[in-house]
Amino acid sequence: MGEILGVGCTHRPLMLRPNEDWTFMMRAALDDPAMPEEMKNPASWPAPVREELGNDWGASAAARGREVYRAHFAEARRIIDEFDPDVVIMWGDDQYENFKEDIVPPFAVLAYDDQELQPWAHRRSPWNPWNEPADTAMRVRGHREAGKYLASGLIEAGIDVGYAYKPLHHPMGHAFENTVILLDDERRGFDYPLVQFSVNCYGRRVNAARGLRLPLAMRDEIRDPETQAFDPPGPNPHRCMQVGAAAARVMAQSPWRTAFVASSSWSHSFLTEKNWQLWPDVAADRRLYDALETGDYAAWHRYTTDQIEESGQHEVLNWFCLLGAMEELGRKPDKATFIESWAFVSPVVFAYYTA
Repeated sequence: MGEILGVGCTHRPLMLRPNEDWTFMMRAALDDPAMPEEMKNPASWPAPVREELGNDWGASAAARGREVYRAHFAEARRIIDEFDPDVVIMWGDDQYENFKEDIVPPFAVLAYDDQELQPWAHRRSPWNPWNEPADTAMRVRGHREAGKYLASGLIEAGIDVGYAYKPLHHPMGHAFENTVILLDDERRGFDYPLVQFSVNCYGRRVNAARGLRLPLAMRDEIRDPETQAFDPPGPNPHRCMQVGAAAARVMAQSPWRTAFVASSSWSHSFLTEKNWQLWPDVAADRRLYDALETGDYAAWHRYTTDQIEESGQHEVLNWFCLLGAMEELGRKPDKATFIESWAFVSPVVFAYYTA
């Protein structure tokens, strides 16, 4: 019987940018030609946005936030190290990286072998907080056997999941790569075998927006059933919880100690059209977090795709998989933390299910 650990974290791309760049998504929205003039006036923004921006467009708050996130990643790494898993199964979104126009599966188990990656070579800027050169290589161990076991078990349980043995367009999507990088802040390596479990979180926007923000001119078209500009939706939240529950059953019967990890921030400003892409839906995140903290799984099951899209919570589908697994195991979080953020794209949650 395989023991199971549950971890919820983020792949926080801002951590891999200089502090002064943490507001780049807000700046992009403000530069959009369709942004109304009244929305460009900071006096019309919520007070927490203005407070976070301060008088230096958020650089000081970003410096403080960086240390907060580093501490939480260090805690997550300690918990994973103490559990010492045989395999890490990580739910993450693919943001027009590995899956594009040729195929977009709702779920895919990436049963890869070991990978040698150059994380800074393919990014727009090689800047990183460790000052590593652009040709720095890192090894990520895979676990094809565990990936095949998981995919087989899910299919036998009625979950028609896709699977792959090698990347299609991109060596590793940033949701997975960033998480490994940030869990290795001390640069001692992350030697736990990884099975990436891709979730089509971006749904209607994945090819239409190519993983980026949509122009504000398209703001009213996104949920119009008559438009042909957008893609089919991603899997609904309840189905993600069913997938997570089935994964828990499969791996509980496996010979491996398994750490389930869900990696994403919560509502994103550039996905929250009702806020003109300027700030995330913090209130919606708080409601969902309160249900997580108390173990109110029924509230999570009631969530709909429309709610996800309305609040820019697309990437939280990764967490729906994790919560489905933890519900199946009868667990509530041993510890959970909500980190509020308004000007820096998205709030962040860390949660641990250790017993």
